[in-house]
Amino acid sequence: MAAVKVINHTPFVPRLPKDVPLPPSPAESTKPPPPVKKKTRKSKAREKEKEKITESVQEKKHGVQVNEKEKEKDKHDVSEREPLKPLTWTSLTDSNSNSNPPIFTKDGSHFFSIVGERIKIHSTSSGKVVSTLPGPQDDGHKDIITSAILSAHNAFQLITVSLDGTIKIWDFLEGILLLTINLDQPIHHVCAHEKIKDYVFVATAKAKKKGSSDADGAEQPKPTRPTKASSDESCIILRVSLKPQNPASGAKWHKSSQVTPVGKTRYTAGLAVSASGEWLIAVAGHKAYVAQVSALKSGFTKYVSPEALTCLAVHPLEDYFATGDAKGVVRLWYCLNQGRPNVANVEKRSQTSMLHWHAHAISSLAFTTNGAYLLSGGEEAVLVIWQLHSGKREFVARVGSPIKSVVVSCGSAAEEEYLLGLADASFAFVSSATLKLSRVFSRIKLDSVTSSAWASSSSTTPLAVHSLSSTLVLPSSHPSSLQTYSPSSSVLVAELEVSPSNRVSRQEEKMLEPSRVERVVISSSGEWMATIDRREGDESFRGEIYLKIWWWDKKTAFWILNTRVDRPHGLEKVTSMSFNPSDDIQLVTTGEDRNVKTWRIRSTKDKKGNVEVSWTSRSSFGFRAEMPRDSAWSPDGSLLAVALDSSVALYDSISNALYFTIVCSGCEKISSLHFIGQHGQYIAVLGGANLVVCDIVKRSVRWHRRNSQPYVTLVPHPYQDTFATIHHLPSHTNNGLTVYSVSSSTPLLSQMLPFGIRNLVWYPSLSGSVLSQTFSLVGITHAFGVVLLGHDISITDGAGSSSKALRKGLAVPKRSLFEEMFGVPALTDVPHNAVPAAIDTTLPWKSSETGRVFDAPAYLMPPMESLFESLICGFLKLRTKEDVGEECQSGVQDTVVDIPAEPVDTEEPAFVEMVKVSNDVILETFVPFFKDIADSPDYLSHTNRQASSTLSTTPASQPAKPLPRTIASQKANPPASSKKQASTPSIPTKAGKKRSRHSLG
Repeated sequence: MAAVKVINHTPFVPRLPKDVPLPPSPAESTKPPPPVKKKTRKSKAREKEKEKITESVQEKKHGVQVNEKEKEKDKHDVSEREPLKPLTWTSLTDSNSNSNPPIFTKDGSHFFSIVGERIKIHSTSSGKVVSTLPGPQDDGHKDIITSAILSAHNAFQLITVSLDGTIKIWDFLEGILLLTINLDQPIHHVCAHEKIKDYVFVATAKAKKKGSSDADGAEQPKPTRPTKASSDESCIILRVSLKPQNPASGAKWHKSSQVTPVGKTRYTAGLAVSASGEWLIAVAGHKAYVAQVSALKSGFTKYVSPEALTCLAVHPLEDYFATGDAKGVVRLWYCLNQGRPNVANVEKRSQTSMLHWHAHAISSLAFTTNGAYLLSGGEEAVLVIWQLHSGKREFVARVGSPIKSVVVSCGSAAEEEYLLGLADASFAFVSSATLKLSRVFSRIKLDSVTSSAWASSSSTTPLAVHSLSSTLVLPSSHPSSLQTYSPSSSVLVAELEVSPSNRVSRQEEKMLEPSRVERVVISSSGEWMATIDRREGDESFRGEIYLKIWWWDKKTAFWILNTRVDRPHGLEKVTSMSFNPSDDIQLVTTGEDRNVKTWRIRSTKDKKGNVEVSWTSRSSFGFRAEMPRDSAWSPDGSLLAVALDSSVALYDSISNALYFTIVCSGCEKISSLHFIGQHGQYIAVLGGANLVVCDIVKRSVRWHRRNSQPYVTLVPHPYQDTFATIHHLPSHTNNGLTVYSVSSSTPLLSQMLPFGIRNLVWYPSLSGSVLSQTFSLVGITHAFGVVLLGHDISITDGAGSSSKALRKGLAVPKRSLFEEMFGVPALTDVPHNAVPAAIDTTLPWKSSETGRVFDAPAYLMPPMESLFESLICGFLKLRTKEDVGEECQSGVQDTVVDIPAEPVDTEEPAFVEMVKVSNDVILETFVPFFKDIADSPDYLSHTNRQASSTLSTTPASQPAKPLPRTIASQKANPPASSKKQASTPSIPTKAGKKRSRHSLG
């Protein structure tokens, strides 16, 4: 009898009759079941083959191919590995920066900048963010803030409007929200006037309401708004009362007690009230809309412009306004005193005057506080100062980036300043006295609009990490420059102009092709950096491409150009570039000319024996007629891997001998490859939607995965056998992030990112360890923002990352007339006009390098006042108390001169605080000083000579003028101070002469 194998045996349990189910209905066929046959070796082999076939079919459905021998090992490794947590991310750049003009406080000590859904409060003196609205205890705007103004009746309140349809009033001193008024319509502009109390004018977009509620305090509805403002969108101008309907309800938001429609316009480019408060002005499209505030029901009077209007500014003293248009023309409109027409909503023409210099559209206009000058700025990156009564103009050129906004500081400072909001998220202050840049505040200089236009023809975005300084090397606002940014301190360290170029953006409507930096790579030691900058040719200009190698100067902490190679691969593009991580450093480049070139360091000596280091070509080779698209070095630098069309070739780093090739049959065009892990046993290859992991020891493909969407980039973990990939998603706006291990094609982590990635590199985390499996990445998004991704993100957003109460009295005090003439008083140890100390990022002068500063031509050198302080500090060393104590201990004693002590009044202190000293006291203190000068013999003799000459030249008919009474009285009765000065002993000087203690010399 054959043995029966029992599977899943359970003990027998007797059942009761009620638990026995009814028998099923009989089937049509009552054939007995086939007998159980004993499994033979052939049947077992057939079953295994069937299982393999089904597994391979399932793997092909999922796009995965894995070697069978390592399948059990892979499952074991995956089960032992801990699952990774999703990566968090933070943005290092601000969205929509400088798209709205900043707002100064009344005293000019701070200014507000709109950043997305937040308001940042900056210090005018240092540029640092001191506070942010809203605070954690308040509900801020749910959408982008479009405009903000100071309250016309309370200088410590800020009014903001947003696309979420709300008006919010803030107390920015305490950092709290006071009131929220909901209009249920997206708001684009807001304006107010001190003569119109408790009312503001807003420009709202026409949008349909969804689920609006009449009861205050209900859940705030989300209005439907257009995703992007366009010139075809229409707006409605409303006068809104800031008094809520039911203020005692205690709700989070309220309805306005009164909303008065004024008229309908196209999408508004500006909204303002005239200086007298009698006229409301709006510009939209090709028209300027004017309405009388006292008769808003009459609607707007339209004045036609020949070009589309882009900005608006009203005169601070008189009733006229200025507009800028798309052709760069500034027009002054004198139409506010013509009287209101009898018929509403009519089109008229007005008397205007025209000012024209700009070649492109004007972005912003602003009048000075006295109304004598008009400021204009635009795409040319030039600030133009117009003198209105004469039509003359002055220029502040090369401010660094296109000007988005111009604001005049109206604080109590002695000197008026102009604040420029630049397109690269920088703020630049211009002195009105010198018409030069006084200071510039910036974090990361990236212009999303300009960079996207320039990057449309370039497939690569440069990005690298410098290990010695822990900084990022990023593209700057102009494609021919690079910038160095420190994420730990949130400071822009330096900007490097790789390719000197003209900053003119375009001629007419055609964009000029600039020289752009396409690739940047830094050696593992941090001592060398290589860049590729290229400029496309056209009918009249031949294309250029340069390989530049830079050396890191540790003394100056800056990159210095060492070697330039013209056309390293002819006129063809360079497809990849990387440094050898070993001590015998090499640089490899691959190009579309189908060549692989290596470069090495060459040392030469000049006649004086000085060693000069430069880079030269080492070798050039290729693989058949295939194009190399990427290259990578093994972790120890012994192997060079080159990505070809559908295979990977491995070469010896010293002899360039070909070891072997690994064919990736499922990957037709390989775009990138990387060594994985510290030992470099595996290579990960990307090509379209294919991901292949190869084992170079076994010279075979370990596994292959086909994704539904193409891959963008791959970043290996420097210490573990894992790597992260970025791939496209069907939405085309977001990307997906996936983490794999070389042991399995099953992802360890898969998540969606709310942005697209252009380039991604590994960023060493300060808290990371060698054994850690966490990731730390930095990337550049499609909108040219810089984001930091990882498991342990700890980046300081500055002092103003949260809302804080501002201290009153931080404004820079205005200098008196006496201080303007004679300087600040020196009667206190507290510095006058003190500002919060900022971190000095300037580099100190080295004594050995000081002499070389003056070798440059005079017209190329900076002004001496900018070099004096740092230059003198390089020569002189500040003596501290410790230095004096060491000299005394070493036996060095100063020569002591016995001087009789003067009587000192001990009832009053020698120095008092500045807050306790008035200007009258300061003047009374200097009265004896001037009396001493007036009583001196030289002054008296000079005065007598002037008097005698006056007597001799006086006509006989006129009596002689007597001496001043004060001088005559002083000659008869000398003051006590002069007697004291006569009895004061003198101190011998080095030259042997005697000098009075009260003398000026």
